[in-house]
Amino acid sequence: MKIPDTKKLAVIGVIVIIVVLFFALDLQQYMNLSYIKESRENFQALLAQYPVLVSGAFLIIYVGVTALSLPGAAVMTLAGGALFGFWIGLVLVSFASTIGATLACAVARYLFRDWTKQKMGTWYDKINAGIKKEGAFYLFTLRLIPAIPFFAINLALALTEMRLWTFYWVSQVGMLAGTAVFINAGNQLGQISKMGDILSPSLIISFVILGIFPLAVKKIVNFVRAKTGKAKVDPDAAKL
Repeated sequence: MKIPDTKKLAVIGVIVIIVVLFFALDLQQYMNLSYIKESRENFQALLAQYPVLVSGAFLIIYVGVTALSLPGAAVMTLAGGALFGFWIGLVLVSFASTIGATLACAVARYLFRDWTKQKMGTWYDKINAGIKKEGAFYLFTLRLIPAIPFFAINLALALTEMRLWTFYWVSQVGMLAGTAVFINAGNQLGQISKMGDILSPSLIISFVILGIFPLAVKKIVNFVRAKTGKAKVDPDAAKL
C-alpha cells in the first residue's frame, strides 16, 4: 500500500506532536498504581454514571499508548483489572492491546520502515526466517513469551510479509493468557482497602501466578516445539 508523501508527513507530524505532548505534559505521572489507587473511588463513581463513555475512553487511551509504544501499557493492564473487574477489564484490555499493537505494526510498516529496519538490525533476519518457516505459529509463540518486549514484536513483524489481519488475530489469541494473568493481579490489587489485605490468599496467589507464568509458558512452548520438530525461540534475541 503506497501512502502519498503529503499524507505520510501529516500523519508523522501528528504522531510526533502527540508523543512530545505526552512527555512535555508529564502525562506518565497518571500511569502508576499509586495514582490509580487514589483515584479508584472517583473512577468507580464516573463508571457507574457513564459506563459506556468511561469504558470507551479507557479503551481509546490504551490503544493510543500501545500504538505509539508509550510507557504505561503494563500499568494500564493492571489498572484495567483494578478499575473494571476481571471480565470487563479482560475484554477491554485484550481488544485495546491488540488493536494498538496492530496500529503500531502498521505505522512502522508504512511510515517508519527504514528506521524500523535499522533499529531491528540482524534480529529482523531471525524473525523473518521464523515467519517464513512457521507462519502464524511463530508469532503466536512470540506473543506467549513475556521476556520478548511487546513493542519489539510489533516493530519486527512490520518488516515481514504477514498480513495485518493475521497479525491481529494471532496477537489477540496469543496475548490472551498473559493479559488474563495481569488483569487478575490488577483486580486483586484493586480490592486492597487496608494493609492487612496485602497478605490475603487471593492476592498472594495472583502474584505467584504472575511470577510463574513466564516459566510455565516457556516449558509448554518448548514441549510443543520438541514434539513438532520446530526450532526454539530465543527470548534473548529480542533485547534491543
